[in-house]
Amino acid sequence: MAHLNPTPVLEPAQDRTMILNMGPQHPSTHGVLRLLLEIDGETVVKCIPDIGYLHTGIEKTCEAKFYQQVVPLTDRIDYLCPMTNNLTYCLAVEKLLQLEIPPRAQYLRVLLNELTRINSHLVWLGTHALDIGAMTVFLYCFREREQLLKIFENVAGQRMMTSYFRIGGVSLDPPLDFWAKVKDFIDKFSDRIDEYEGLLTSNPIWIERTRGVAYLTAEDCISLGVTGPTARGSGIDWDLRRDMPYSGYEKFKFKVPVSKDGDVYARYLLRVQELRESNKIARQALEGMPEGPFKADSPKVILPDREKMKTQMEALIYHFKIVTEGFAVAAGEVYQGVESPRGEMGYYVRSDGTAKPYRVHMRSACLANLQALEKLCIGRLLADVVAAIGSIDIVLGEIDR
Repeated sequence: MAHLNPTPVLEPAQDRTMILNMGPQHPSTHGVLRLLLEIDGETVVKCIPDIGYLHTGIEKTCEAKFYQQVVPLTDRIDYLCPMTNNLTYCLAVEKLLQLEIPPRAQYLRVLLNELTRINSHLVWLGTHALDIGAMTVFLYCFREREQLLKIFENVAGQRMMTSYFRIGGVSLDPPLDFWAKVKDFIDKFSDRIDEYEGLLTSNPIWIERTRGVAYLTAEDCISLGVTGPTARGSGIDWDLRRDMPYSGYEKFKFKVPVSKDGDVYARYLLRVQELRESNKIARQALEGMPEGPFKADSPKVILPDREKMKTQMEALIYHFKIVTEGFAVAAGEVYQGVESPRGEMGYYVRSDGTAKPYRVHMRSACLANLQALEKLCIGRLLADVVAAIGSIDIVLGEIDR
């Protein structure tokens, strides 16, 4: 595949070492990631990640779209948490527009964002366990993930690329049977987490493959820009939902799990605890869901409700104008960060006063976290590389955006 950057070249430092290419077509690299490994026997001496095989160019594509047309593009960046990307972009544009979002829309965003976090962590746990040799956990996790995807399809019409969050709120009020489906999932999910832990947490083979493996210090996390569960697994007590709250997160009670052990096992335990906390937040959002509108009252930006229109023709004119001409945003620039399942996902949006963004740039949690991979792998056995990659939970769609 054509490459945007010069291909890294690694020469063996000694006669006794050899160069091994791992990926980009490899099931345990979690996407098209190529690793150039210098190994001495089974021990990793050097590790260079090689990225850029997807080169989707999503950031540049955003400049050719109206502001509201960018939302579907954000789904494709981190396809395991599309609603988190929808939310980050919408919050950034809303900050430029100085839009006030109704409480119901904020609670819906929190509810679906936490269900998205659970969905993402389930994929991580299932594939991570599978990489290390535990197949049953994968089947269990995807059992619950399928239930979540049906919930997303119920509310948004799509299982994965939802585009449900919109600038100013959400696209539609959830259907009547949505609430019962979410409650059923939340009520049962704690027991499901117990099942995952019963298979792994005290499993001697799992402990042997993860405890003390791929150690990362807090200092390394700070110097490399590592965020999210990977950083919290090394003692960095930082979570944007609590420390820089957005979308009403300050109204919810939850704990931020932190561990100082810094190894693969610590990162596993921490994410399992996050599953429990996200389930608690989702329950609070469901039980405290306020009544009222699900989108802001701003006719120049958001299509008004039909009942607010005098005639059908007026509704059609509004709709045609918003779809074909977009809406202008006053010149300015903003940065909005949120706590994605993998760390700080941030959107920088710059407006030049037209209906299309002048610049959209994504701060990718996965790209920053990937920088730590060499620290995790050097001095470890080749088999530990797979465990290290899984423990930082990368998605190459986000890295190669």
